Amino acid sequence: MGIAPFGFLTNHGLALLCIAEDPQIRMRDIATRIDITERAAQRIVSDLIAAGYVHRRREGRRNQYLVRTDLKVALPNERDIELSSLLGVLLPTGASAERREQVMVEPSM
Repeated sequence: MGIAPFGFLTNHGLALLCIAEDPQIRMRDIATRIDITERAAQRIVSDLIAAGYVHRRREGRRNQYLVRTDLKVALPNERDIELSSLLGVLLPTGASAERREQVMVEPSM
């Protein structure tokens, strides 16, 4: 059985997963992981920030990202789901509880 010729997640979803797994990830690493250009990765992360799903904070020469897991994600079948529930299913099971807590952001932000 071969690998399917399509993906189940959009590049935006894949970039969000990269950020959730590593809140200090670099654009070039996002681009490499999801097989897009670095410029496309920058546009996608900007879209996620503009939509409010991600918050960016500068720390020295690096960015620190925080994922707003309290927000809802609209699904095509008109059934919304909290981002925290979706990430709970999609993040690798090896991700430590500490790392998952770093990703989670309180609604008061």
